[in-house]
Amino acid sequence: MPGTRRVPAGHEQVVSLYDFITSDKNDILSLARAKIMARRWPTVSALELEHGLPLFLSQLSETLRLRSSSEPFSSTAIGNSAGKHGGEALAKNFSVAQLVHDYGDLCQAITETAVVKHVAISAKDFQTLNGCLDDAIAGAVTEFSRQREEALGDGEAERLGYLTHELRNRLSTAMLSFAAVKSGRVAVAGSTGSIVERSLAAMRDLLDTTISEVRLAAGSQEPKRMSIARFLHEAEGAASLQAAQREMNVTFADVPDDVMVKADPQLLSSALFNLIQNAFKYSVPHGYVTVRTVCADALVSIEVEDECGGLPEGNSEAFFTPFGKRRGQDRTGLGLGLNISRKAVKAFGGDITVRNLPGKGCIFTITVPVSA
Repeated sequence: MPGTRRVPAGHEQVVSLYDFITSDKNDILSLARAKIMARRWPTVSALELEHGLPLFLSQLSETLRLRSSSEPFSSTAIGNSAGKHGGEALAKNFSVAQLVHDYGDLCQAITETAVVKHVAISAKDFQTLNGCLDDAIAGAVTEFSRQREEALGDGEAERLGYLTHELRNRLSTAMLSFAAVKSGRVAVAGSTGSIVERSLAAMRDLLDTTISEVRLAAGSQEPKRMSIARFLHEAEGAASLQAAQREMNVTFADVPDDVMVKADPQLLSSALFNLIQNAFKYSVPHGYVTVRTVCADALVSIEVEDECGGLPEGNSEAFFTPFGKRRGQDRTGLGLGLNISRKAVKAFGGDITVRNLPGKGCIFTITVPVSA
């Protein structure tokens, strides 16, 4: 059988990980398949064994080759190709759990085969292996989740069913990514750890939007007289944390201390954060989001300006319809946020509007009446 030549214990060969994978590919895949077949969960399919494992091993091998050669290497190469794997996995009815466990089992098979054959792999190559594992899990899980959400959004009309799918998928993604981090195979601060953080934040946003919708449907809004300056000061702290997580910049302009409005604090907060999160989502990387307040004609306007590059042409009211028009290519979320936010603000006499800044961005504005 072709493969790395066995040597007596204590006489390990020092070879590159690329050469080892190239020469012992069949043995590695055989051990990985045995590991996968032996696990009780998640379930496995023949297609997964024949398609998924060789694909990732080829991706890993190519990554190692490029890193050891003079050819230019893209730091996103394996993440992109693993993302393609994630999309293919969805099309073949694999689960996101299968993807995560497959990558882990295959990498474990690589290290165990090296031990059995007394092949010494350098620390640098093992570091590359762990980095590739992290990037592959993150890329595959992210693309799998994105395509699954998009497919649900196209065909799901019932909000409750869609919400259930969204929450379950986000929770599954967070749990599996956390399991990969907990196993020690990937670093907490790596790409997979970031998926846990993003999944939890997405669940928080989904629940916040749902709470607002439930309260509106029940007619349980509770408007009260409140200081807009204090409200925005509290919002600034939370928005700054989210901006740091997304590597964005947010600025809150000063507002007079004596301006009072009558609004439901939870509904107004939910509406404002929906606009801020959309601004982070659609703005250019490391872009700037500005929140300012304008007081005129017995109205208080809270403006959220972003750097999305401008809105697509067409009726801007379409952004406020359920499952309505979207900005950019990002299709995450329910597609209900703006619709629910506008209903919430209108419940206490306000409104939400949008103004386009072609070539630069746009401004979404929450307007509420001043309280005498």
